[in-house]
Amino acid sequence: MIPTEILKKVKRIELRTRNLVNTIFAGEYHSVFKGRGMAFAEVREYQPGDDVRTIDWNVTARMGDPFVKVFDEERELTVILMVDASASGDFGTVAQMKGEIGAEICALLAFSAIQNNDRVGLIIFTDEVELFIPPKKGKKHVLRVIRELLYFQPSGRSTNIDTALEYLNRVTYRRSVVFLVSDFFASDYEKALRVANRRHDLVAIALEDPREYDLPAIGIVELEDAETGEGIMVDFGDAAVREAFQKLTRKERDDREALFRRMGLDAVNISTQGAYHEPLMQFFRMRAKKIKN
Repeated sequence: MIPTEILKKVKRIELRTRNLVNTIFAGEYHSVFKGRGMAFAEVREYQPGDDVRTIDWNVTARMGDPFVKVFDEERELTVILMVDASASGDFGTVAQMKGEIGAEICALLAFSAIQNNDRVGLIIFTDEVELFIPPKKGKKHVLRVIRELLYFQPSGRSTNIDTALEYLNRVTYRRSVVFLVSDFFASDYEKALRVANRRHDLVAIALEDPREYDLPAIGIVELEDAETGEGIMVDFGDAAVREAFQKLTRKERDDREALFRRMGLDAVNISTQGAYHEPLMQFFRMRAKKIKN
């Protein structure tokens, strides 16, 4: 039985994200994520100016007059939400945890997808794949996806993006739009990421918190790695320690972004500080401009 507070939270997220879909995101999703190609619709008589390459010679021979094939864009897409549920998502120093923002982003994307009659699937992973919901259409299905994002309790704590991407490539037989939502506190996933990026329209959504890159001078603090449980005492009152920490974390982010650029992988960084829909909108607009060019 799903607790009442979870159902209320699902409803709140539904109302908030559907409002964004209906107001701010109207048309953006459709223009950015194209269908799988062109599907045959019908034949009609040839008209001056028609491309002769579309002539249906079999029908033309039967009817005695030239006929051409007419095609429509095949709009239906399959959207896969790949969500990192490792323990590092339970961190946030502003208004929300990274994992909570990730769930809302997924809800926004899922409602955008079903508004365009696309199918939505979900993969929740930690150091292993914890849950797979096959792609389906409809509001009822999307609400189930959101409930799982909020209610599912993973057994693992660490992150293995490589394993999750390998699973994705095993269970998806058609090209899909894949949103990989994670803080990317992981390693050795480049090969699997490259394969997935070739097979699918892959978009990386990197979740961040400002305290992961900018530390306050608050003296000696005991830190614990959320994924491994390892602890360490650190003197954040020491300017040299803060500077070394910032250089390390920013280098990790720079290396990740450089990897995405080398692969030609679309990516967007979303911080717990500020409205998450703004960087998403900026990403959609930049991608739409890139497609037009």
